[in-house]
Amino acid sequence: MEKSVLLCNSKPPVADLFKQEISNEVSLKPIKPSIPSSKVPKKVASETAPRITEFHLNHLCRNGQLKEAVSALDSIAKRGSKVGPKTYISLLQSCIDMDSIVHGRELHARIGLVRDPNPFVETKLVSMYAKCGSLEDARRVFGGMRERNLFTWSTMIGGYTREQRWREIIDLFFWMMDDGIIPDEFLVPKILQACANLGDVETGKFIHSFVIRSGMDLCVHVSNSILAMYAKCGRLSSARRFFEKMDQKDRVTWNTIISGYCQSDDTKEALRLFDQMQVEGIEPGLITWNILIASYNQSGKCDLAMELMKKMESLGITPDVFTWTSMISGFAQNNRKHVALELFREMLLAGVEPNGVTVASALSVCASLKVLLKGKELHSIGIKIGCMGDVLVGNSLIDMYSKCGKLDAARLVFDNISEKDIFTWNSMVGGYAQSGYCGKAHDLFVKMKDAGIQPNVVTWNVMISGYIQNGDEDQAMDLFHRMETDGTIKRNTASWNSLIAGSLQNGHKNKALGIFRQMHSFSVRPNSVTLLSILPACANLVASRKVKEVHGFVLRGSLNSELSVANSLIDAYAKSGNIACARAIFNHLPSKDIISWNSMIAGYVLHGLPDIALNLLGQMRRLGFKPNRGTYSSIIRAYGLAGMVDEGKQTFYSMVEDNQITPSLEHFSAMVDLLGRSGRLGEAFKFIEEMTIEPDHLIWGALLTACRVHGNIGLAVRAAEHLMKLDPGDFIACRLMSQIYTLSGRHEDASKLRKPKRRNATSSSLGFSWMEIKNIVQTFNPGDQSMLKSDALYSLLCSIAEERVVPPESCDIQLCVEEEEKEQLVGVHSEKLAIAFALIGSPDRSRSIRIVKNLRMCRDCHRTAKLISLRYGCEIYLSDPNCFHHFKNGKCSCKDYW
Repeated sequence: MEKSVLLCNSKPPVADLFKQEISNEVSLKPIKPSIPSSKVPKKVASETAPRITEFHLNHLCRNGQLKEAVSALDSIAKRGSKVGPKTYISLLQSCIDMDSIVHGRELHARIGLVRDPNPFVETKLVSMYAKCGSLEDARRVFGGMRERNLFTWSTMIGGYTREQRWREIIDLFFWMMDDGIIPDEFLVPKILQACANLGDVETGKFIHSFVIRSGMDLCVHVSNSILAMYAKCGRLSSARRFFEKMDQKDRVTWNTIISGYCQSDDTKEALRLFDQMQVEGIEPGLITWNILIASYNQSGKCDLAMELMKKMESLGITPDVFTWTSMISGFAQNNRKHVALELFREMLLAGVEPNGVTVASALSVCASLKVLLKGKELHSIGIKIGCMGDVLVGNSLIDMYSKCGKLDAARLVFDNISEKDIFTWNSMVGGYAQSGYCGKAHDLFVKMKDAGIQPNVVTWNVMISGYIQNGDEDQAMDLFHRMETDGTIKRNTASWNSLIAGSLQNGHKNKALGIFRQMHSFSVRPNSVTLLSILPACANLVASRKVKEVHGFVLRGSLNSELSVANSLIDAYAKSGNIACARAIFNHLPSKDIISWNSMIAGYVLHGLPDIALNLLGQMRRLGFKPNRGTYSSIIRAYGLAGMVDEGKQTFYSMVEDNQITPSLEHFSAMVDLLGRSGRLGEAFKFIEEMTIEPDHLIWGALLTACRVHGNIGLAVRAAEHLMKLDPGDFIACRLMSQIYTLSGRHEDASKLRKPKRRNATSSSLGFSWMEIKNIVQTFNPGDQSMLKSDALYSLLCSIAEERVVPPESCDIQLCVEEEEKEQLVGVHSEKLAIAFALIGSPDRSRSIRIVKNLRMCRDCHRTAKLISLRYGCEIYLSDPNCFHHFKNGKCSCKDYW
């Protein structure tokens, strides 16, 4: 079939037809009032009367008096007259200008009053319905048309484009081609836009070939649409080939290809094209800069995005609301929320008015930080700029007030939102549930259904999360099971995550791990949130196998590329005693953040390897990473382990003075440990007295440890007294106090000391130990007679006891203050039983043994563990409330300081 070729600089034939049709209408000129009507011939008067009425109709249209125009039209009908197509088209255009579909429908009902209706009248009717928001009516008129031309098809496709109904546009395109109508260079970009948004690259390729055959590829805006289609469909190589072949490239062309690389997260190539664009003489506009800035923010490179914005300003291009919103959202999503709020303030100072998205982004930051005052300010700004009708802003306000504990204010916002969507209901239900008002949440849950809004999976999840986080695990589990029965909602990963996180919050680690395994058995794939919840539960010595198990899920789910998951794995491996695996993951990270470095450095400090930790600090600084609060805490402890007191003190004071980081209890505790290890007990005590915050049990416990090691009874008494003041009901602290009074000769004080009752077996003087054996956690009790009946175990314990070395004389000056009763009273201590049990139960005695104990390890058991590690060549990892011990080759990572 022969097809006409439409060149870019030619006028569309339909436009010529339209002009010709309009020019055929009789020119409507008013009769001069100076001519008496009596002198006008009757024949002429009868011919001009309708024309005067049409002039009046046009006058009413120009003044927006549509109601009067419709009434005038009825008057014409009563006289048996009709109006011309041009007048009717003007009336319909007035409906479009005033967005009045009511009057448009009235005009549609009077289409019979038009002389010789033609396709242009029907096309205008289609346009009126489409632009006034009734695409269905437009489609009905369109379907009933006897004749459809290019302009009609363009009008219909334009209506679907405004509604973003991309699939219908593709269907209309093929229908149009079947009717023999060829799209022009103005319509093709709209069809290509539909292909891009649907990812329909096959139709896009068909249109591309059609464009080449018709010669429309000479039009740069058509070529730009083809380029955008390939880029948005993810065919970046095809887009690049097409880009390279384009004869004409304008700013839109460059923006499109740069945006394509940004969407594929190749910011390096996007930046190279950005530079090449300028070399070829096309200056980047605001949109170009915004594309790059948004891309850097979305990929987490907020600092680079900030540099780009400053460079843009230096070149005289003023950031607009999109630029600022992108920056605020970028910093907010990358957990730099305070910077996001500061950027919002700077935007206001720069005179840029925020939009609804900006306000909603800032409100989400306030919700996370629970800064109510700032949230209220944003609420006022939202009212001032008139964006309170935006449901996104309303939902963000509900979330902010709920998380700040102002549920009445949240409910007031909720009640004032006229058109609530599912997110509105979920925000309010979630607000009540997370605040512990599960009854009110459930009431709203029921009202939601009554309002015709069906709860979705998010609604069910926030209800489950609310109940389990408030301790009602039975109700949470009931809702979980009802989801797929009563609610006909399929459970998703977040549903399982709610149960796992709630169980962990309630202290039920084993239950959480059981739910995690059950989740896997139901073929539900864990996501990063699942793993970030479950990994901390495995970060202990008796869960080393579980860390490997979770690591397997990470690899199978291809989640090892997510930095947060990798960082959590590093931390879990280190705390479960496997520092080698932690380092292997760290070394293979394609990119590292400050959390990666902190996790690895803290792991080496935990394992008593300060030299490696300090070496990592140097590497980190050379790569441009600045230490943060977490880094300083680990580094001060590393200096303490290495005996580098002056360097540790300098680090602490530089943190405060040079980096303006306010020290926390963790930093103060590290300093007391640093000074205590070196024997500077007086300096440590003075340091505690000068602390800017009230010392807690960790601080006084660190001083007491130093006093034990260095034999300072006087300071030990003072440290123990402070511990007693912090918790008078602590049985262990009370017994320590009694022992110290006795050692210092204060027998009367020791006898007067009121001893609290033991709370339960696990918090008493009995030291229990736990060890994982064949995926089962085994508990060991001190003096367990059932275990001592084992001949092999008893023989091994006797053999160890016979070979125990006498402690060096330097140990005699240590205070004999123990948290555990002597073995003569309670029998063999639990950690010795656990070690012996592991040795006789394993053919390979060189393997590692991992034990967790509830009380501080006594000196005798510590010496025994060192001896066993030397004699049997095994590694023993033992974690007690005071210290992490790694025994190897007769030495301990704590360097006998715990």
